[in-house]
Amino acid sequence: MTTDTPFTLRTPTPEDTLEIAAVHVQTWRETYAGLVPERFFGDAARQARQKLWTQLLADPAVRRGIHVAEANNAVIGFAGTGRPAEPDPARERALRMLYVLREHHGTGVGQALLDAALGDQPAQLWVAEANPRAIRFYQRNGFRADGTDLVDPALENLREIRLVR
Repeated sequence: MTTDTPFTLRTPTPEDTLEIAAVHVQTWRETYAGLVPERFFGDAARQARQKLWTQLLADPAVRRGIHVAEANNAVIGFAGTGRPAEPDPARERALRMLYVLREHHGTGVGQALLDAALGDQPAQLWVAEANPRAIRFYQRNGFRADGTDLVDPALENLREIRLVR
């Protein structure tokens, strides 16, 4: 389902913590249901996301690397960049997260968030191998699998592949 609701992008503030955390949990449910257990979407997950976003948004330097999309005064997606987490990265910059509520897929929100977060700069990202829609999106934006993958025990052995451009 898509909507033509206009959206805007902005840098988040600490006051956005609860709303972004709720969108984070909802987008994970929409993206990973059937791939990871239900516990990743429940109250404990919401509390963990609230803690994560409290920490992220408390740091002005980190906040500058995060963008949120809003429609009708509600957060509908977010993207964040930073240094790669792995010890041997392929690029110096990573897209650490990009999630958009399903009802806004296909509206340009994801593209706008990616453009705001990275522009056309070289970067890397990790994506679930079982998420072909996301893989196609990133491929349209110049990302290619570099042959590196990982099985994340924290995500019930979800296989992820690294994409680079």
